[in-house]
Amino acid sequence: MTSPPPPSTSPPPPPKNEETHHLLPPKTPSSPATIPITGVYNYSDEVAYESQDKILIVDLELESTDEIKSPDFSWKKLWLFTGPGFLMSIAFLDPGNLEGDLQSGAIAGYSLLWLLMWATGMGLLIQLLSVRVGVATGKHLAELCREEYPYWAGLLLWFMAELALIGADIQEVIGSAIAIQILSHGVLPLWAGVVITASDCFIFLLLENYGVRKLEAVFAVLISTMGLSFAWMFADTEPSGKELLIGLLVPKLSSRTIRQAVGVVGCVIMPHNVFLHSALVQSRNIDPSKKGRVQEAVNYYTIESSAALFVSFMINLFVTTVFAKGFYGTKQASSIGLVNAGQYLEEKYGGGVLPILYIWGIGLLAAGQSSTITGTYAGQFIMGGFLNLRLKKWMRALITRSCAIVPTIIVALVYNRSEASLDVLNEWLNVLQSIQIPFALIPLLTLVSKEQIMGDFKIGSFLQRAAWTVAALVMVINGYLFLDFFVSKVNGMLFGFVVCTGTAAYVAFIFYLIVHSDCLPAAWLNQIFSKGYTNVGK
Repeated sequence: MTSPPPPSTSPPPPPKNEETHHLLPPKTPSSPATIPITGVYNYSDEVAYESQDKILIVDLELESTDEIKSPDFSWKKLWLFTGPGFLMSIAFLDPGNLEGDLQSGAIAGYSLLWLLMWATGMGLLIQLLSVRVGVATGKHLAELCREEYPYWAGLLLWFMAELALIGADIQEVIGSAIAIQILSHGVLPLWAGVVITASDCFIFLLLENYGVRKLEAVFAVLISTMGLSFAWMFADTEPSGKELLIGLLVPKLSSRTIRQAVGVVGCVIMPHNVFLHSALVQSRNIDPSKKGRVQEAVNYYTIESSAALFVSFMINLFVTTVFAKGFYGTKQASSIGLVNAGQYLEEKYGGGVLPILYIWGIGLLAAGQSSTITGTYAGQFIMGGFLNLRLKKWMRALITRSCAIVPTIIVALVYNRSEASLDVLNEWLNVLQSIQIPFALIPLLTLVSKEQIMGDFKIGSFLQRAAWTVAALVMVINGYLFLDFFVSKVNGMLFGFVVCTGTAAYVAFIFYLIVHSDCLPAAWLNQIFSKGYTNVGK
């Protein structure tokens, strides 16, 4: 009599899971995504997301064996890719942008809506290039900059990115504090609102422990809150539909509104957001070695990011038109800002079942809280990518949050005396962020144009020209803001000398980045210099 076969020691097959957003098992060293450019596997390398935190994108109906051709479109897959673009779009809705919107509406009326629309389109182009870099390489922009540039240049880029992030974070935290002050009916002072807002880093850590999709759901609620609040204000104030359409379709620009126009375009490109988006797309598990999967991811992220920025454009449009209807041509138009906007709205439109002051406060709080949390997120990616730090999540969040909260509390205590002082601070912060833009755009356009980094996903010559043109336009506009500000604010020979010296070093570093890029601008510069040399020889 034969003995029964021994029981199998192999683990049972995993149950078929119809949910496609289940987590991946940890990667092995043989996985292509974990092997650095040097070819040596290193567990100590910083990554945007650990393998077990990534979302698996699979074809439930059919696993295609063709790794070159992109699979067919699927609404279910689009849903799985939805999330990173909406987190990115929050930078278009932060308190600094909302202040730009309300000032644009109050001073320029409906006349700059066309510029808001085109500026959002330019911002979308830059963000899609950031997506392309992240998906095609499997690394985010800060990591790639660390590998692409010499050590000293990488440190300078990191320092500039941190400065831009701190400037944005101060505006966002103060915006949240202003909203808390409004909703508490003035009981809580500005500094107390700053301290309350500082706690968001711990909320962020708590949410992150529950997975990427839970975190994205919270941001969806915050964006929905903003949308509903500002749409309610739009419906309450009933702006002119005819003037709104004319403002969108007929370009107008006058010397009186040039400053607001510069502000509208300058607010679109946030340096830390360029780094952030390239990291957020790492939350989906895409194998960079499979061209079809990379192209599929780029296609879905393009749709998702376009939808997200359309939503952000509508919210910005609501805010601009509300203040255009209420304050354009009035004596308050030139003095309105984030601090007193709620008070002016209450005086103009009064109370009601739900007073417009509190609707504004709710929308502003959602904008401030969501943008400060994404700022914490961006800070972790920037610091980890440039410095290759392997720190625990709570330690990284604490360090990046402290970099912004400590100066913000000081600012809140010092500038809490008057609305005018906060407006001056906001101008300085806008300048601080505007001068950092080249240090995000130039590395991005350099990397996305290099075949040895991007492979088949390197952008073509037409897209290169379009991207460099947009980048040049944004940098020139922000350069105008920088010069206009310093011409009006810089007094004294010593201060002027320091500013001129700093400007020379700033321009020299930008020149180095362009020459290092070995892309279109470098070729243009070589042509200019070669022609000049030829003319001199003649």
